[in-house]
Amino acid sequence: MAQDIRTALPGISGILVTPFDAQDRIAPSLLKPVIDRAVAAGVHILTANGNTGEFYGLTTLEAERMVHAAAELVAGRVPLIGGVGRAINDAVALAKASHAAGAAALMVHQPPDPFVAPRGVVAYVQRIAEAGQGLPIVLYLRNDGIGLDAIAALCAVPGVIGVKWAAPTPLRLAEAIRRSDPAITWVGGLAEPWAPPFCAVGARGFTSGLINVWPEHSVAIHAALAKGDYATANRLIAVMAPFEELRAEEGNGTNVSVVKTALALLGQDCGPVRPPGAWPLTERQQEKLRHNLGAWGLLKP
Repeated sequence: MAQDIRTALPGISGILVTPFDAQDRIAPSLLKPVIDRAVAAGVHILTANGNTGEFYGLTTLEAERMVHAAAELVAGRVPLIGGVGRAINDAVALAKASHAAGAAALMVHQPPDPFVAPRGVVAYVQRIAEAGQGLPIVLYLRNDGIGLDAIAALCAVPGVIGVKWAAPTPLRLAEAIRRSDPAITWVGGLAEPWAPPFCAVGARGFTSGLINVWPEHSVAIHAALAKGDYATANRLIAVMAPFEELRAEEGNGTNVSVVKTALALLGQDCGPVRPPGAWPLTERQQEKLRHNLGAWGLLKP
C-alpha cells in the first residue's frame, strides 16, 4: 500500500466530513453515498479525521471509530489516510488504530499547543512514526512559523513521504521543497483556490472539502493543473469561489458548516456541526449556498 499512497499523493486528498445523528453520536454509515460518489468521480485519496472531519471536535475514541468505519466504507478502492494528533498519547493511540484499520498512511496534524518547540514537533512526529508500525507519514503544516530548519528536520524523519502545506506562503513553500529530499511529495493544503500557485512552485496535489459535495469539479480542476492548463483551472476555481468564500466567513468558523449544509440540501444529510463551529448557517448564508448549488446544477428542481 505504501507505493499506492506515493502514487496517489500528487492527486486530490479528499477530506471527509464526520456525520452525526440527532443524538450527537457519530453516524459513519451516512458517509457511504459521499464516499461512493467521490471514488466514482476519480478522487485519488480519502482522509478520515481531517479538519473538515471536525477532528478537534471528536473524542479520541470517536476518531478511532471513524477511521475503522471509513476504511470499511472505502473498502480499498482508494488509499485511506488516518488523521492523528492532539496530545502525544492520543496521537499514538490514533496511529495504532489507523494501522489496525488498514489505513495507507497517517496524516499528522500540526500540534496547536501554545508552547510548541520546533525540536519538540520533530520528537512528536518521531513518536507517532514509531507507533504507526511502518505506515507512511504525511505532515500537515498549517503554520510555517516553526522555521525552515525545523521543517527540513521533520521531512528527514524516517517514514515521512509527503507534506500538506496549508500556509498561504508559496515562496516559502518553494524554499522548503528545495531543502527537502526530492522523493517527498508536497501537497497544497489550502484546497482548490490555492492549488495553482502551490502547483507552480512544486506542490503536485491539493486537499479538498468540496469533494464531499461536488467531487467531479475538484477532479476537473486537478486534471487541468496536471496538464499545465492554468487558464482552465482558474476558470473552474472561479465557479466554486462563492462556496469557498462562504466557508471562510466568521473567522473560518463556517468551513465545515457550509459543506454539511450543502450535503443536507442535496439529500445526503450528515448532521450538524459541533461547537465551536458555526451552526446553523444564517438565512443569508443558506440562501447564498442554495443559489450556488442551483447554479451548479446540483439541486433538483
